[in-house]
Amino acid sequence: MNAETLQRMARVEERLAWLERHMTEQDKVMLELTETLDRLRREAEVLRRRVGDGINLHPQEEERPPHY
Repeated sequence: MNAETLQRMARVEERLAWLERHMTEQDKVMLELTETLDRLRREAEVLRRRVGDGINLHPQEEERPPHY
């Protein structure tokens, strides 16, 4: 192989290494986002049940201020 071919192969290997690292980082972020989404869905379900059970999420809104 000549020097130009070796240089091209080195650039391709560098790009491949960068893409592999980038893909690993994206996988980690996607896992974190999935866990966050699952947690938020569970919390939303709890809130839906509370509202369905008639529990007021904002009780202070129903209270009259002391000057009334």
